[in-house]
Amino acid sequence: MAAAKDYYQILGVSPQATTDEIKKAYRRLAKKHHPDARPGDSAAAEKFKEISEAHTVLSDADKRKQYDLMRKYGAFGAGIGGRGPGGPAGPRTRAPGPEDFDAGGMGGFGGLGGLGDLFNSIFGRGRRDAVDPIELGVTIPFRMAALGGQVPVTVPVSESCPTCGGSGAAPGTSVTTCKECGGRGTVSFGQGGFAVNRPCPACRGRGRVATSPCSTCRGAGEVGVSKRLMVKVPAGTDDGQKIRLRGQGQRHPSGGQPGDLVLAFQVEPDRFFRREGLDVLCTVPINLAQAVFGTRLKVRTLDGRRMVLKIPAGTNPGRRFRIRGQGVEKNGTRGDQLVEVTLSVPERLTPEQEQLLKQFAERSGMRY
Repeated sequence: MAAAKDYYQILGVSPQATTDEIKKAYRRLAKKHHPDARPGDSAAAEKFKEISEAHTVLSDADKRKQYDLMRKYGAFGAGIGGRGPGGPAGPRTRAPGPEDFDAGGMGGFGGLGGLGDLFNSIFGRGRRDAVDPIELGVTIPFRMAALGGQVPVTVPVSESCPTCGGSGAAPGTSVTTCKECGGRGTVSFGQGGFAVNRPCPACRGRGRVATSPCSTCRGAGEVGVSKRLMVKVPAGTDDGQKIRLRGQGQRHPSGGQPGDLVLAFQVEPDRFFRREGLDVLCTVPINLAQAVFGTRLKVRTLDGRRMVLKIPAGTNPGRRFRIRGQGVEKNGTRGDQLVEVTLSVPERLTPEQEQLLKQFAERSGMRY
């Protein structure tokens, strides 16, 4: 029987990895296996889906907590109470019995909601009519997150093999009843006194296997392809925010309603702006003369315009000025732009400049 997915191993990080380490590992692997970087490579597309799924779980604090609980209690072969897979609580393959239960009913286990969903994600669903959503991370620029826009997204999906028509058998050969599941399409994974139904790994839930596998899909009955979408990014999108696109995920193997696509946005930092709620903050340097005598500055806004900001005489470093209505827009409300001034001090002075500055300091009673 195929083993459950170890998301830490997929991303190449330890179970003690920080959120930042997980994010860095995901970005490195996603760049390497992205379908755009390796067009036509079905293995890379499948690997990219696996990497994205691992990142979706481990980057979410609640899902990671549920996942770690599953690892602790035997979902990966470390049986409950320390009994491994070779002990009395080891995994077994058998026909579903009356003592089996659906993992979807584990929503309240340990006070952690949604544990059943996570079980289904890792082990697969026993129900043939269920299509799991595809979850992907999408990196977007800071300004697009603030003001909204559109971003292209490449979605790795699978479709029926054109050579065998989805049977998994080479043309002219036959298929037989799967010996692993007896044609049911599902097997039971048992651990520590409970069992979870999941699609049979031998026949991939079809209940039948090819006597001579198709050379194109290697008996899988499907091939990996890349689907490209233009996705609308809502104005005011936060880092880590998710959207669900109905019917844009994996096709249904029996021709039913396709699964959903869930996108988790990762907002790139901006060199000039940073966000504080609906307000955006930027820092602008001024020199000593401008701080003392006052000045007018042209300040860039989120939408690319430049607005004139009056800096009064005697402005101290760290003072903030507000430009109304130039912040982040969300749900019909838009924040402001805060401009913080810093003092830019020259590294070198000419002898004449140094003498004049000393005279100014002495006459003003300044110590140096």
